[in-house]
Amino acid sequence: MTKYVIAGNGIAAAGCIEGIRSVDKDGAVTVISEERHPVYCRPLISYYLEGKTDLQRMAYRSGDFYEKNGCRVLYGRTAVKIDRDLKEIALDDGTRVPYDKICVAAGSSPFVPPFAGLESVESKYAFMTLDDMLELEKAVTPESKVLIVGAGLIGLKCAEGLLGRAGSITVCDLADRILSSILDTECAAFMQKHLEARGMRFYLNDSASSFEGNKAVMKSGAAVEFDVLVLAVGVRPNTSLLAGIGEVNRGIIVDGGMRTSAADIYAAGDCTEGPDASSGQKRVMAILPNAYMQGFTAGVNMAGGESLFDNAIPMNSIGFFGLHAMTAGSYEGDMYEEKTDSSLKRLFTGDDLLKGFILIGCNERAGIYTSLIREKTPLSSINFEMLKKAATTAAFPPESRRKIFGGEG
Repeated sequence: MTKYVIAGNGIAAAGCIEGIRSVDKDGAVTVISEERHPVYCRPLISYYLEGKTDLQRMAYRSGDFYEKNGCRVLYGRTAVKIDRDLKEIALDDGTRVPYDKICVAAGSSPFVPPFAGLESVESKYAFMTLDDMLELEKAVTPESKVLIVGAGLIGLKCAEGLLGRAGSITVCDLADRILSSILDTECAAFMQKHLEARGMRFYLNDSASSFEGNKAVMKSGAAVEFDVLVLAVGVRPNTSLLAGIGEVNRGIIVDGGMRTSAADIYAAGDCTEGPDASSGQKRVMAILPNAYMQGFTAGVNMAGGESLFDNAIPMNSIGFFGLHAMTAGSYEGDMYEEKTDSSLKRLFTGDDLLKGFILIGCNERAGIYTSLIREKTPLSSINFEMLKKAATTAAFPPESRRKIFGGEG
C-alpha cells in the first residue's frame, strides 16, 4: 500500500487528495494541517466580516470529505523537515511520518517588514487565515480607527470587510497605486475612486516607517492615529521544506506534472513557481483555481497516473461594493480599449495571440477570453473584431464552437 503525505491542508491539498483517489482508492493518505480547521475557501474570510457568509458556507468540501477519501488528518501540526534518505517528514512535535510520495502544499505566509516600534502596537493582526479573521472580528468595534498597511488584494478585501464594522478605514502602500500587482495606473485609479466614494482613505506612494503605540509615522512625515492595525504588506511562499533538497527560487520550482527536482516530492499551490502560459516565464501564481488544478495534477501523478497542467496563467476576479474587476495574462503588446464612466476594458494582443485583459465593471463572459490565452488560439482563426466588442462564441467558426464548447469533433 502506497503511503502518501500532503504537507498542507488548503485548496491545493484538497485537489491532491481528489487526484490521488481518482487513481488509487486504497493508498494511505496523511494530511498535515497547521490550521485546526478542515479545508475552507480562504477568499471568503472578508465576506464573513461583511455578513455575506458564515463558517458553514465557507467550507470548501463537505464535512465527511476526509472520511470519504480515507484520509488521516493531523490538525495543529507543522511539517518542519523532509528526510529524503529515510523518506520521512518531521513535524514540530517530534513526530516523524513515513512517505512513499509527498506533496508540499504549504501555501504562503504574511511578510512583515522590520518596522521600528512595531512591538509597541498592542492590537495588530494579519489577514490570511480564518483564525486571523476571527481575532480581527473580536478587536474591531463601530468606533475603531483601522489602519491597513498594504493596498493589494488582501489589504483591500480586508478593508471592504471591515468598512461596515469600523469607524474609519485608512489604507497605505509604498506603491503609487492600489492593486499594483494586477492593475496599471489608470485602471487602479478607476477602482480607487470607487473605494474612496465609499469612505476609504488612502496614503499611496507613502507608508508606515515606524510605530509609536497607536500612531504610525509615515515616510512622508505624516502621522496616522489608529486603534487597530492590519499588516497586509505581502506574502512569501513557504519553501523551507525544499531548502537544500530541491530547486527553489521565489517559490518551489515545479514542472507541468507538479514534480520538483527531488525524487518522489511534488509541490502544488501558493508555494510553487511554474510556467506562465501567457508569458512563457516561470512565476508564482497564487490563485485558487491554479492551486486546485496543481494539487489534482500532483495527486494523479503521485498515484501513478498521468496528468499535466501546463497552461496556468495569472488571473484574478475581485469585486468591491458592486464594482467587479477581472484580469488575466500579461499586459504586453498592442492594446485595445473601451472606456465609459462606469467600465473599462483592455485587451492586450501580440504574435496573433491574446496575451491578457483587464475588465472593470464589464458584463462579459471572461472565460472565453481566458480560454483564448490558455489555449494560445491564433486570433486569425476567429473573428477577433467581433470578440473585441463582446466575448461571444459566435466569433468562433462552427467547427471550433463544436470542438471547444460543444464537446464534439
